Amino acid sequence: MGETEVPLVKAVDMAKKYGDFIALHPLNVEVHSGEFFGVFGPNGAGKSTFIKLLTGQLKPSKGLIEILGINAVKDPQKLKANIGIVPESESPPSFLTPVEFLEFVATLRNVNDFKNEVEYWLDWFGLEEKRNTMCKDLSKGQRQKVMLAAAFIHRPKLLFLDEPFANLDPIYQRKCRQWLLDHVENGGTIFLCSHVLEMAERMCNRMAIINDGKVLAAGSVSDLKLSNEETLEDVFIRLVGRSIEDMERFNEEGISEEE
Repeated sequence: MGETEVPLVKAVDMAKKYGDFIALHPLNVEVHSGEFFGVFGPNGAGKSTFIKLLTGQLKPSKGLIEILGINAVKDPQKLKANIGIVPESESPPSFLTPVEFLEFVATLRNVNDFKNEVEYWLDWFGLEEKRNTMCKDLSKGQRQKVMLAAAFIHRPKLLFLDEPFANLDPIYQRKCRQWLLDHVENGGTIFLCSHVLEMAERMCNRMAIINDGKVLAAGSVSDLKLSNEETLEDVFIRLVGRSIEDMERFNEEGISEEE
């Protein structure tokens, strides 16, 4: 990676507030081509806010966001047209079938030979028998497979994933993990948000741990460990536990963030 290489993901002083509530404190992040970057934290830590800001689904309260050189605030539609996204807890349109939805997405993404691509991904995810079933009648796992297929179908240069494997069985979790690793090996770049630490050690080049809307630490897995004996789970508990203790002390002493 050259020093002059332009990052695919760049956020400078990015933050999000809802009234007096700080959902995400100001942070800076860069992700370069060929990286598998992960953001990990407990439920409610700010992971989904993080990824929604980067993908143009939310506007920041402050800060600069550039994805693939596109200003995410000024041109969110152009941004969304050039990336892949698997949002948390979002399903395909209820009254479309998997084949209809994937054909729509493939056409929108200008996928060559889209009919064959749709068939490929229906087969890859084992959805052939459900191809003409309305999505509202699919199981959670089947709907998740349709969403993943829609994100993978154009093999995007940059892919954002928010808890992508939550409803998948272990077989498809492993299958998807391998596809993602192969995608990065072939030049793709991935930004992942999850609370599953196992994914960090198996997949990520770099990672950040967040809690209460704050980045507690960032770097490679080995960078975050204090010793070879410390596991990633130990790192997570050490950092998140300290963050919770600090917040409890702030609440007890009446210390505000501004102070």
